[in-house]
Amino acid sequence: MKVELVTNLKRQATKILADLHSTKEPVLITEHGQPSAYLVDVQDYEFMQRRLQLLEELSRGERAVIEERTFSHNEAKEKLSRWLK
Repeated sequence: MKVELVTNLKRQATKILADLHSTKEPVLITEHGQPSAYLVDVQDYEFMQRRLQLLEELSRGERAVIEERTFSHNEAKEKLSRWLK
């Protein structure tokens, strides 16, 4: 992963963004030697957001199974048929 000082980002934003778009490699921005932010390509960010949303939904489903908040196939069909009428 590429690391850039925040001052370099201020001075060379166009070049850093061009490199980011061509390599798709995230850039870690540091301030005073400490990590401050990540600069990522828009498509990569959107992909990560979709993946996170999917993982959150899977987690909710897992929790429902553990807490026994599920329906049998027949119960689900019955509930859906009433809902679709």
